[in-house]
Amino acid sequence: MLKRKQSSRVEAQPVTDFGPDESLSDNADILWINKPGDSSYVKDRWCVFDGFMVFCLWVSLVLQVFEIADIVDQMSPWGMLRIPRPLIMIRAFRIYFRFELPRTRITNILKRSGEQIWSVSIFLLFFLLLYGILGVQMFGTFTYHCVVNDTKPGNVTWNSLAIPDTHCSPELEEGYQCPPGFKCMDLEDLGLSRQELGYSGFNEIGTSIFTVYEASSQEGWVFLMYRAIDSFPRWRSYFYFITLIFFLAWLVKNVFIAVIIETFAEIRVQFQQMWGTRSSTTSTATTQMFHEDAAGGWQLVAVDVNKPQGRAPACLQKMMRSSVFHMFILSMVTVDVIVAASNYYKGENFRRQYDEFYLAEVAFTVLFDLEALLKIWCLGFTGYISSSLHKFELLLVIGTTLHVYPDLYHSQFTYFQVLRVVRLIKISPALEDFVYKIFGPGKKLGSLVVFTASLLIVMSAISLQMFCFVEELDRFTTFPRAFMSMFQILTQEGWVDVMDQTLNAVGHMWAPVVAIYFILYHLFATLILLSLFVAVILDNLELDEDLKKLKQLKQSEANADTKEKLPLRLRIFEKFPNRPQMVKISKLPSDFTVPKIRESFMKQFIDRQQQDTCCLFRILPSTSSSSSDNPKRPTAEDNKYIDQKLRKSVFSIRARNLLEKETAVTKILRACTRQRMLSGSFEGQPAKERSILSVQHHIRQERRSLRHGSNSQRISRGKSLETLTQDHSNTVRYRNAQREDSEIKMIQEKKEQAEMKRKVQEEELRENHPYFDKPLFIVGREHRFRNFCRVVVRARFNASKTDPVTGAVKNTKYHQLYDLLGLVTYLDWVMITVTICSCISMMFESPFRRVMHAPTLQIAEYVFVIFMSIELNLKIMADGLFFTPTAVIRDFGGVMDIFIYLVSLIFLCWMPQNVPAESGAQLLMVLRCLRPLRIFKLVPQMRKVVRELFSGFKEIFLVSILLLTLMLVFASFGVQLFAGKLAKCNDPNIIRREDCNGIFRINVSVSKNLNLKLRPGEKKPGFWVPRVWANPRNFNFDNVGNAMLALFEVLSLKGWVEVRDVIIHRVGPIHGIYIHVFVFLGCMIGLTLFVGVVIANFNENKGTALLTVDQRRWEDLKSRLKIAQPLHLPPRPDNDGFRAKMYDITQHPFFKRTIALLVLAQSVLLSVKWDVEDPVTVPLATMSVVFTFIFVLEVTMKIIAMSPAGFWQSRRNRYDLLVTSLGVVWVVLHFALLNAYTYMMGACVIVFRFFSICGKHVTLKMLLLTVVVSMYKSFFIIVGMFLLLLCYAFAGVVLFGTVKYGENINRHANFSSAGKAITVLFRIVTGEDWNKIMHDCMVQPPFCTPDEFTYWATDCGNYAGALMYFCSFYVIIAYIMLNLLVAIIVENFSLFYSTEEDQLLSYNDLRHFQIIWNMVDDKREGVIPTFRVKFLLRLLRGRLEVDLDKDKLLFKHMCYEMERLHNGGDVTFHDVLSMLSYRSVDIRKSLQLEELLAREQLEYTIEEEVAKQTIRMWLKKCLKRIRAKQQQSCSIIHSLRESQQQELSRFLNPPSIETTQPSEDTNANSQDHNTQPETSSQQQLLSPTLSDRGGSRQDAADPGKPQRKFGQWRLPSAAIPEKTAPVNKMRCYSQDPEREEEEVSKGFLAPKPISHSVSSVNLRFGGRTAMKSVVCKMNPMPDTASCGSEVKKWWTRQLTVESDESGDDLLDI
Repeated sequence: MLKRKQSSRVEAQPVTDFGPDESLSDNADILWINKPGDSSYVKDRWCVFDGFMVFCLWVSLVLQVFEIADIVDQMSPWGMLRIPRPLIMIRAFRIYFRFELPRTRITNILKRSGEQIWSVSIFLLFFLLLYGILGVQMFGTFTYHCVVNDTKPGNVTWNSLAIPDTHCSPELEEGYQCPPGFKCMDLEDLGLSRQELGYSGFNEIGTSIFTVYEASSQEGWVFLMYRAIDSFPRWRSYFYFITLIFFLAWLVKNVFIAVIIETFAEIRVQFQQMWGTRSSTTSTATTQMFHEDAAGGWQLVAVDVNKPQGRAPACLQKMMRSSVFHMFILSMVTVDVIVAASNYYKGENFRRQYDEFYLAEVAFTVLFDLEALLKIWCLGFTGYISSSLHKFELLLVIGTTLHVYPDLYHSQFTYFQVLRVVRLIKISPALEDFVYKIFGPGKKLGSLVVFTASLLIVMSAISLQMFCFVEELDRFTTFPRAFMSMFQILTQEGWVDVMDQTLNAVGHMWAPVVAIYFILYHLFATLILLSLFVAVILDNLELDEDLKKLKQLKQSEANADTKEKLPLRLRIFEKFPNRPQMVKISKLPSDFTVPKIRESFMKQFIDRQQQDTCCLFRILPSTSSSSSDNPKRPTAEDNKYIDQKLRKSVFSIRARNLLEKETAVTKILRACTRQRMLSGSFEGQPAKERSILSVQHHIRQERRSLRHGSNSQRISRGKSLETLTQDHSNTVRYRNAQREDSEIKMIQEKKEQAEMKRKVQEEELRENHPYFDKPLFIVGREHRFRNFCRVVVRARFNASKTDPVTGAVKNTKYHQLYDLLGLVTYLDWVMITVTICSCISMMFESPFRRVMHAPTLQIAEYVFVIFMSIELNLKIMADGLFFTPTAVIRDFGGVMDIFIYLVSLIFLCWMPQNVPAESGAQLLMVLRCLRPLRIFKLVPQMRKVVRELFSGFKEIFLVSILLLTLMLVFASFGVQLFAGKLAKCNDPNIIRREDCNGIFRINVSVSKNLNLKLRPGEKKPGFWVPRVWANPRNFNFDNVGNAMLALFEVLSLKGWVEVRDVIIHRVGPIHGIYIHVFVFLGCMIGLTLFVGVVIANFNENKGTALLTVDQRRWEDLKSRLKIAQPLHLPPRPDNDGFRAKMYDITQHPFFKRTIALLVLAQSVLLSVKWDVEDPVTVPLATMSVVFTFIFVLEVTMKIIAMSPAGFWQSRRNRYDLLVTSLGVVWVVLHFALLNAYTYMMGACVIVFRFFSICGKHVTLKMLLLTVVVSMYKSFFIIVGMFLLLLCYAFAGVVLFGTVKYGENINRHANFSSAGKAITVLFRIVTGEDWNKIMHDCMVQPPFCTPDEFTYWATDCGNYAGALMYFCSFYVIIAYIMLNLLVAIIVENFSLFYSTEEDQLLSYNDLRHFQIIWNMVDDKREGVIPTFRVKFLLRLLRGRLEVDLDKDKLLFKHMCYEMERLHNGGDVTFHDVLSMLSYRSVDIRKSLQLEELLAREQLEYTIEEEVAKQTIRMWLKKCLKRIRAKQQQSCSIIHSLRESQQQELSRFLNPPSIETTQPSEDTNANSQDHNTQPETSSQQQLLSPTLSDRGGSRQDAADPGKPQRKFGQWRLPSAAIPEKTAPVNKMRCYSQDPEREEEEVSKGFLAPKPISHSVSSVNLRFGGRTAMKSVVCKMNPMPDTASCGSEVKKWWTRQLTVESDESGDDLLDI
């Protein structure tokens, strides 16, 4: 048994943060067996596995003894007992892959990845089941074939079938009808078995799922579609198979790539220590120093300080290190590669051993040997081999030296010669860096290659043991054959043939088991293993986290630099002298000469005057209102009044004073909050886990407090060492934050400056050059005609409807339609319509119905040219042609528009009647087919797709160079080894070329699907042909060009099996390694490079490539929140009645699972086709009726539980109600009619209900959302693919519309019309035998009939045209466009299916918010009033909870943010959710630059406004308390005064004094008229808010209101009477000095100014005398200066930083 090997690398430390239950002592290496004494042997899983393998070895040994003793046959089924034996290689994996991570971490990774793969497998099974059911009901069996008329049952042979075998339809109106002499018969009725008919089809659900999986692998699907077209209506076949390929092959199966990429991204972080970190291309043994170059500048030069020097002279060492020597060697390598690529096959009689190519190879070998010796002499042998590049060069030197030996020439040593081309990578530094980035960290890629090879070996050994005893199956008789078969399945080329041959050989009984075996292997190999290669390449292209933010800043700086410069077409005006346009001023005295003044100079003053007037009215709104009230005021008086107001607003000291006070109060509030945060004022509260909102709020408060370093010294006094250390770390963070802020602000300022400079440059050019910005140098800049053209060109639908009062954007009912209408201008909409109509007209063209001879087709041509002429003229007159800022030809799109217009115009004017093949007229017709590309220019989103494609052209170009280099290496090798050796006689019985003459009978392949056996004496159909000695039809290696074409086809994984078989059969089995190695490198590395580069470029163009992990999570969260919707679930009824019980039942998980199982059970009823003539259909339909009534009961229960209105709110409920209603209608029609249409309707209802399973399963729902959103986001990519496909279809009709039928060009696949061409091109997109179609279109004389006058009269192809046509189409569509779909799916998978710990807001948080929103939004409208947001925030719990005891300020900020969002209007579901998401993340880490700046500015504004509101509310609260005390005191004093007056009047009662007692009404009125103004004036006096400037800046002419100047307070003169008021008009206060002192100290009561009183008792504020007195204020005359100073002192005392109580009051409102 394998013992545990302890790790000797003690210093190795894991690179990730361990969880709370993990530590470094958790055994850095995986314990493959338990430690002694831990547990028993059998309790360890690895030990059990080892024991099981030992048992299998003993079983194999015993079986081998029985075979030697002839007790058991060597080819018997007993050999299957050896199947588990190859699994022993897993023990080697345990030694090779050493994981240095804790066991729990590895277990969690494997568990999570396994769960994701299982979920995606379930999702794939869902679609397989869906399309399996659809296939059974839409098609059924494919058993009808065309047979000869005299065919009898039980006597069907190969000669009874049509050649080739053709499916047919028994119905006369649909499908294919057999030709005369044949009839359409069911072969199953004629006696053929299921094994003879084949296992593919849609007979029942099992076979249907098997067929659907075959088609989804894009292998053989098109032949299934052709069979369905011949047997059933054409539209049904196209709809079924095209949607199957799109959803299953392009969307669902690519989700596996997303799963592997996401999983590998986590594994990469965890296993980074095992694989090693990325390093630079510079050797670690080199240093760099500054060196002065020839130009006098300085540059960094690498100096080899650690490498030993050789014994060569200094001059040779200098020469060896010089760039001239380096370039000379590379040029010689280039010449060597060119010479090797020029080699070709010269015939059998030519002597190949000592030709000119051999002599050149000897010369180059000697040259490169001398180069190696020189480097060894200069560097020393140790210094030479220390470089990996020198090791590779030394290997090439040794190999090529052996290769030039005559006996080894043209042998396997040729590899060393052709590998010299790899040295050319050093020519391009970009290519060198790219190669190092991909292959530099080779441990990951090497580990994956080893794992793939080991998997192939294990599966080949298992398959060998499973099928070696099967008769009539030669694919698994030996291990090499088994290896080739399993490798063929890995590449997906012909894997269906391997599986079908095996199924036919094992028989009908074991066929399902064998099919499951091959499908599982194919699923793992193609979806998981290949996805691992994509994940590794993406990981190698990924930047490190610490470099991403630096890259973001650098990219922002680069964007700012590029915006600063004008385009070259505008900078050309700078080369001409300045000629500004001058104007002459008139209407002036002519006493002196008036010079000419620039027109722009005068316009500047005119514009400035208008702007100042606008600003004036904007600053003084009261002025405009007052002037509107008095419209008769003269103009001079208005100007004077405005001037006075303007002077007051500008030079008023009061305005500056208010601004200073506002700033001071804001600073005081921030300092107070900061002191409370740093002093730990919350320490006394009970410990409770804070929510993410609270945590992020305190992080922001701390960060903002760190920015203000003025109080750091005062705060840090008297603290412990630990606290001082913490303060030091805070200071460091503060400095980092300051540096980051300065960088962000610098970039922002740089962008603004760049835009300003660009505008200034443009304005200078416009001012100094009169022809600048003049269309065609004729039309003036502000000409009426140009303005009219601008209006026409730029007119568009205004999609945003705003509220005229609040300015908020209204959510209209059809906003999506409005957005679509506002996507482009009206003129572009017209041209899009015209272009589409023109393309539809072109689809009716064909070689037999040409536009030159069809007047109806010419109408669309004329319309297109006329409309495009009008469009271009309008745009040129409005924006200019080339030398204007917004010219028509300012990018590639404008050039393409002009090109398409000129081609269309020339063709319309020429309209050639005779178009010879390969002529200029035919080229013009091909260029005319580019017309659909106009839509790329007209639609902005389509332009974005093109930009995304071409922006990553550099990386795609580098990948293409690498693949071309790989092809060149293998092509040169193939030419030297296989040139002339692949030719053979077409008669397999002839071996020598001299005997290859005469004729022989060749058999014809009738069918690939049927498995008929020849009867005794029967021969296959055939015909006589001449013997020919020739190369294979589609490929050869006679020269490098043909070899590279063959390898390009092999690189697409099409046709490589034929190449392999031909090489093995005609050259030798050992040479099969050549093609297998090339396919492995091209498939596993080459093609996945395209996938990885396209995905990386897509992420870079979207801005996600440079995003850090936090930023990417934030982008995912925002996208997830956009899709989130309210629950639309009514709450549970309050009472415990019948509705509440029904609610509990319908919402119970058991009820939902039961309904889901019932849906699956009903779907199983569609396992066989519902046919009227089939007796099984009636009971199946009856059972479906029963299920329908059950679902009716379910809907009824939900309606009762939720009420009809609540039930209707959910879209899922609406869908269930619709399907159930259709089911009820079907039940009625079924029992009434009972025909084929009712059965079809019943099947459709069941299929519709089958879709509801996705809504009942969380995983299926998330993955379905991934696919749906991927479709939505890839809409324009799909449209772009279709437009490209349409252009190629039109061109294909012109080039290959009359090509004769061949191997793959037939009645189904041809270019005779645009519709059929689109079908063929869609087939080529999937890669289905595209190379064979290309070779059919290359047919040349003498194998076709040429014509010199017209291309439609010949049946020949176009060799060069077909080569460019098919290769370019396949590369653009299959390698680039389809990989964009993969990139979108990967992006959306991380959006929906990220784990809980990877999310900023988990699904539980979103679900909790949806539930709370559902409680608050009682009307279920998706909007709530602003005041309800407070209740919603208080109801939140968990991570979104806001604790009012700790985070009352945060609560206020959130509420105010919602209030200012729509100016107090209603807020939506997404508004509140977006606010919570911003508050729950660290914006410094998660937000990008522009978004971060905008968000911080918003939060600063909210903080200041909330502070102002807090002060205002606090003052109002204080005044409310004062007024309450005043009213209470006045009521007591008033009653005492009345009683005293009555006693005095009764006691004295002097006759000379008349006391007037006013009535109660009079008292009330007087009190109302006097007390109220005093109270209001005092309120204005004591609570002037700094934010409410309208209340403090009053006009001096307004009477009855308090007026305030700088430094003093005074009451208005109207409020101070001249005479002493009577006694009954006095206001009284009952004061308790001790109590008042306490209230003043706490800040509840403001100090009152000293007033004149009747009593002689002096009031001492803040004294210790506990004395109560009654003070009556009799018309006080306050001192305004003292009053203002008292209020000022009171403000300072209330807002002081040292007062903790005042801070509490500020927060406790």
